[in-house]
Amino acid sequence: MNYQTDVCIIGAGPGGALLAYLLAKKNISTILIERSDKLGKEFRGEHLNEDGEMILKKHHIFEEIESLGLLRMSRVEYWKDGHVFKTIESELGHAGIHVPQRHLLQSINSRASIHPSYKLMLGTKVTELTQNEKGQYTGIKAQQKGRGEIIVESKIIIGADGRYSTVRKLAHIKNNIHNHGYDLLWAKIPAPANWEPSIKFALVKQQQVALFSQAKGFVQIGWNIEKGSYSALRKQSFKPFIQRLIEAFPSLNLSIERFITSWSDFTLLSVQSSISEVWSKHHLLLLGDAAHTMTPTGAFGLNESLKDADLLSDLLHQVFYQNKEISETLRQFEQKRKPKLITLERIQFQREKEFPSHFISS
Repeated sequence: MNYQTDVCIIGAGPGGALLAYLLAKKNISTILIERSDKLGKEFRGEHLNEDGEMILKKHHIFEEIESLGLLRMSRVEYWKDGHVFKTIESELGHAGIHVPQRHLLQSINSRASIHPSYKLMLGTKVTELTQNEKGQYTGIKAQQKGRGEIIVESKIIIGADGRYSTVRKLAHIKNNIHNHGYDLLWAKIPAPANWEPSIKFALVKQQQVALFSQAKGFVQIGWNIEKGSYSALRKQSFKPFIQRLIEAFPSLNLSIERFITSWSDFTLLSVQSSISEVWSKHHLLLLGDAAHTMTPTGAFGLNESLKDADLLSDLLHQVFYQNKEISETLRQFEQKRKPKLITLERIQFQREKEFPSHFISS
């Protein structure tokens, strides 16, 4: 089957979904393609900061997400020897907001779906980018479950398909990867009774352990380990390893003993940051993690993707309603956003380096 559209967005994560909605709202025909069969698969970067909150409120999405369920974290705590060592209260009234991705995407998609210029294609895997005789990208070929090959002809292609972007690879765009010296073990457990929503940090064997309160009564654990050490770590006894976590946060004892009983209860995340060499190329643009993968430090990833979408929707409005040239407009987006993401990457490196200093008595 063949389709035609103004903009084809590959990847229905927060950045891609928000951009699709904002374009459709402006009556710019948009097809949003997602490889998965459903929206809102659980992921780990669900922390909203003041920038992301502002964008969602600007576009009147935040209120609906709040009705579905989110959680404001009251403060940041640093723990040492099983006790609170230092507390930082936020001037915003909260230290961050946990927003389940399924709630975020459900809210965005429900608003987008009322616009006839919006079309969502789930279960669709991009296999090829098409180009014209000038080398400009003109569309995609994809395999769709139950339908076979489809072709989408598009004036602009947006790759919003994450850190392992298929669009980036098919466009032969170099991705400059930076090693931060650690990987991350993730786990999610029920919060104990009377658990106060907060962000908690501890230093265990000179590595960061972070706890993030989540909506619906859960705690997400992020435990830094030395880069590439997991295979050797798994060969060691599990009990002494998990005991360090219990000693760092004693109130989690019962929940940890019940829900983290083996290495298989952790998920390993290979941590890296990256900035793609170029973001725009021949009527194609990378957005969010496809252009700039962030580490978990500072929880910037989700929020920067939303900022990408917010700015790009305004710029693309100029293309379709003010006859601005496509390639120049996409380069303008890159010129505005790329320096800020390079700065954020440096901030992440600096915060990771300085983390142990939070546990030194003044």
